Amino acid sequence: MQSFGISLDGTKNGETFAPAKDQFQEELVIRPLHSGDIYASFQFRTLWDTDFLQEGQKKVSHYRLFPKSLGQVLSKFSVQELHISFTQGFWRTMQWGQPFIPSPPGAELWVWFHDTVSDVDGNWKELTNVLSGIFCASLNFIDMTNTVQPSASFKPLGLGNATDHRFLRYATLPREIVCTENLTPWKKLLPCGSKAGLAVLMKSEKLFHSSFHSQAVHIRPICQDEQCTSKAWELRQTLNVVFDHYTSGQGKKEWSLFKMFSRTLTEACPLASSSKVYVDITDNPELSPATPLLSQAVVLGDRRTYSVYDLTRAETFGQLRSFNLLLRWKGDNMLRPLLHAERYVAGFGLQTGEIHTVIYNNHPYRAFPVLLMDSVPWYLQLYIHTLTVTSKSRDNKPSYIHYQPAKDRHRPHLLEMLIQLPPHSMTEVTVQFERALLKWTEYTPDPNHGFYVGSSVVSALVPSMVAMSTNFTQDQPLFSSFVPVKEESSYFVRVYTEPLLVNLPTPDFSMPYNVICLTCTVVAVGYGSFYNLLTRTFQVDEPSPPLAKRLANFIRRIRGVPLLA
Repeated sequence: MQSFGISLDGTKNGETFAPAKDQFQEELVIRPLHSGDIYASFQFRTLWDTDFLQEGQKKVSHYRLFPKSLGQVLSKFSVQELHISFTQGFWRTMQWGQPFIPSPPGAELWVWFHDTVSDVDGNWKELTNVLSGIFCASLNFIDMTNTVQPSASFKPLGLGNATDHRFLRYATLPREIVCTENLTPWKKLLPCGSKAGLAVLMKSEKLFHSSFHSQAVHIRPICQDEQCTSKAWELRQTLNVVFDHYTSGQGKKEWSLFKMFSRTLTEACPLASSSKVYVDITDNPELSPATPLLSQAVVLGDRRTYSVYDLTRAETFGQLRSFNLLLRWKGDNMLRPLLHAERYVAGFGLQTGEIHTVIYNNHPYRAFPVLLMDSVPWYLQLYIHTLTVTSKSRDNKPSYIHYQPAKDRHRPHLLEMLIQLPPHSMTEVTVQFERALLKWTEYTPDPNHGFYVGSSVVSALVPSMVAMSTNFTQDQPLFSSFVPVKEESSYFVRVYTEPLLVNLPTPDFSMPYNVICLTCTVVAVGYGSFYNLLTRTFQVDEPSPPLAKRLANFIRRIRGVPLLA
């Protein structure tokens, strides 16, 4: 039996080739939130034991589970690591806790290129245009005016400990709107698409009618065992959504898969080696149907207990061949996030202002350092000498500062600082800026709406309340294995602040319209009258005879008598 010229014995047109060394896993995590909302996190992982960079001469052409479009991108542009996310809404850390994989509002893209690339900027420009077409997004608006090269904030999450930040590019589009046209190509990258498995639940009408929605793609090389004797490329697609029980008309803490997604599960993806649904039962919610399978994991410094539903087992679906999970809970307990950050703009008028970034350390007795990164557009001219960092009303001198000034219409500001946060404290970072006056062609179609400034990024190793697991196993849940844990006493957290909306000095764009109308009126009246005088033909009109003479001629015409002269 053959399909598309490939036989089941591993031959293609009579030629043998190595068997596919790839696998696919899918996972859904459901976590009730103390606010009454519910957090659903989809994770899909595709592992492929190949090397796009070293085998570039062989032109890897046989793709089974790994998307060919992304594989060709990695090979053509020598990409070592790629992370892209599209987010609608803002993650409310103080109400929902920490997400499994954070992302800022809008679009975010950061890429590590291979150290053999000679023209990184050229590859970056072409890569953004290609990704713009793949995901139907506005990534083609990424250029050097909104691209930075962080020196310490974004280290590789896969193999390699790159320190040369010349091969790193980072950019955000905080105004990017996420909609169905972005979700559709994202689902097409899955081996089963949206026809089977967990992706069946991804109904656009439900996903976008939520408080928060984020979809991402992460590609990196990883080790397949603890000794790293075999390596593979990992493609991880994640989709996080928070359903609001008020906007959805629930009004009580009771959810089901059908209420959330308007669909139920009928089968696992046939190509998946693992397909599971995890439900957080740490706060003792009621589950129906119940499952005897339980799993414990330390996630973001907190030990959680999960009920596990294995979709590869026939008994999970029952006799109706349909799996609908009902969830009720009452608990309102939630650990306060140990790290939280926010940002806002202060000042008045349209000439100067001040950016305030506030970082909270809620740990009762432990101090720890954080790495703050700010990327500010060139039209906000920072006064770096006004930079102040205060903790508990005292100056807090950063131990590391990296600042790259902006160039008008060429590159943005980049500010990175390593700050020590005292225990149970609030640290405030302020810097003053002056607004630039843009050319009239540089304004957006709605300039009075304002201009967006991307989120600040806070990265830290936060002390853990419980011992983190450093053992590497392939059986770990996907939601707890994205960021490798190297120490039992701490875990890595990345926090994004709100994007800023800043007003710039804006000319009155109605004045050209008024001038055009006035000028056209003057030209029409003045030139029209003058042209009329020049082109009109004048003729002498003889005066008409008096009334008596006209009556006499009328009578003579009737009688047939000659008319009077």
